[in-house]
Amino acid sequence: MKIEIPFVESAAQTVTLGGERFVIVPESEYRRLQAAAEGQEPPLPARDKKGNYPAAEALQVSIARSIGRSRRARGLTQAELARRAGIRPETLNRIEQGKHGPSVATLERLEAALGADTSPRGPTARRKQ
Repeated sequence: MKIEIPFVESAAQTVTLGGERFVIVPESEYRRLQAAAEGQEPPLPARDKKGNYPAAEALQVSIARSIGRSRRARGLTQAELARRAGIRPETLNRIEQGKHGPSVATLERLEAALGADTSPRGPTARRKQ
């Protein structure tokens, strides 16, 4: 079903469907916001002369991206995820920016708070033996 609603640029428009409020923005603005959000992920480190990434730095960025994506997919703010995981918001911010690699204990707390495995290799990375 396609609904045509005239857009008034000076005010945010909302619509309520099924008891939930939605903000309506032009598709061009949605694409701009989406691109800006994707641009917030930390970049991979520079490749060496052989074309390889430095392992430790690339792993840290991979973990940072995974945590950030999982958090955003669940609609959580950094402050809310940090509270649920029992860590400082500043610590989570540094982890998501790829500036700080989390300890195993911190990563486990974040995974528990997210209810998902955020390791770069996915859920099969850790199996009980």
